Amino acid sequence: MRERNVGKCLLFLLCLNVVSSVVIAAAPPTCPADTGSDCGSDSGEWEGEFFPGIPKIKYEGPSSKNPLSFKWYNAEEEILGEKMKDWMRFSVAFWHTFRGTGADPFGAPTKTWPWEDGTNSLAMAKRRLRANFEFLEKLGVERWCFHDRDIAPEGKTLEETNANLDEVVALAKELQGDKIHLLWGTAQLFLQPRYMHGAATSSELGVYAYAAAQVKKAMEVTHHLGGENYVFWGGREGYQSLLNTDMERELNHMARFMEAAVAYKKKIGFNGTLLIEPKPQEPTKHQYDWDAATSANFLRKYGLIGEFKLNIECNHATLAGHSCHHELETARINGLLGNIDANSGDPQIGWDTDQFLMDVAEATLVMQTVIKNGGLAPGGFNFDAKLRRESTDVEDLFIAHIAGMDTLAHGLRNAAKLIEDGSLSDLVRKRYQSFDSELGAAIESGKADFELLEKKALEWGEPKVPSGKQELAEMIFQSAL
Repeated sequence: MRERNVGKCLLFLLCLNVVSSVVIAAAPPTCPADTGSDCGSDSGEWEGEFFPGIPKIKYEGPSSKNPLSFKWYNAEEEILGEKMKDWMRFSVAFWHTFRGTGADPFGAPTKTWPWEDGTNSLAMAKRRLRANFEFLEKLGVERWCFHDRDIAPEGKTLEETNANLDEVVALAKELQGDKIHLLWGTAQLFLQPRYMHGAATSSELGVYAYAAAQVKKAMEVTHHLGGENYVFWGGREGYQSLLNTDMERELNHMARFMEAAVAYKKKIGFNGTLLIEPKPQEPTKHQYDWDAATSANFLRKYGLIGEFKLNIECNHATLAGHSCHHELETARINGLLGNIDANSGDPQIGWDTDQFLMDVAEATLVMQTVIKNGGLAPGGFNFDAKLRRESTDVEDLFIAHIAGMDTLAHGLRNAAKLIEDGSLSDLVRKRYQSFDSELGAAIESGKADFELLEKKALEWGEPKVPSGKQELAEMIFQSAL
């Protein structure tokens, strides 16, 4: 009897070993994508997971305590007749997510991701790109954005640089497939020393020409990747001192540059939207596209108003002394709201901190404007935001994006509640109801002159001015949060 039991045990262990071998052989590679891992293919490219400990992020609802889950963002859920993913059109910023090092003006980098080898080689660029697309897939985000020099290294010549970019873009095209889309591309015209005086506003003709060549190439690859937009952020397009600056000439040069971009867009058949991203200063003392109103004025002055829209960044709004809501409304009422860089700044810090938006009240105001605008397509919400210097775990990349997505989704739900309730919009309507009259209609249609208005003022006498009900408006707004 004992010999029979021993035999059964040996047979069981043998079967268990066979099953384990089959399971292990069938499982995909999950060793970490670090530079010392032995998961390479014959081509030398790593073929396993970059985030082996991270599952695909799912919606679990507001009661979930799982940090790697959505509490408010439910992609397929309909809000006001649109799927949440279509209201949001979320995008991951390649530069902050995969090139961010944690460095600040006072300290060295604090982050080195496991897959980094410390170089800016072409092979490393491809490795980062693969990490990006795995990140998108696990996060459930369908769009991404890039600067040309962030995804591919600069070579010794423009020809070599363009060849590097072409090689990386070919891989990006393959990895995008038909599920991932490029929200927008752009040229990095601020980091390289040649752009210290600006790009389109440089005092040097050679730099102006080089910048044009770089934008030309960036527009081509954006078009090749099916980009929905192309962004101009003029980080160096401004001045440090007016004493050595011909501001009028620089503005004229920038306008000619934008005109050339419009012409080339049409020549290559690129149907995406051209976007200008306002920012008041940093790195220059004064940037020419200071805020939404300044940018709108620039576009009108040079006859470009129908060719561009604006990419509004919340942290840039606060640097300009505005709220994000103000900038979004300014862009919207001018017909220029094209995209939102979703981030925030710290009120105690005077620079562009690019934090993930975590304020639900601010997100609700943002989503009110987006709803009024009828959405953002072909734009979207790009997370132009970076981890804090002290956040150094790989999972922090996911947690930050999940929190940012949930904050905006929570804001969308709150904005929808305010619309469905109607109390706030009714308060605003009643505040202006005196204009819902014959004379009010004449004023708004431009048919009421001063003589007519003087006649009415004499007839009516001293006007009665009602309360603005600001506290009631704030109470209604807070009740939705």
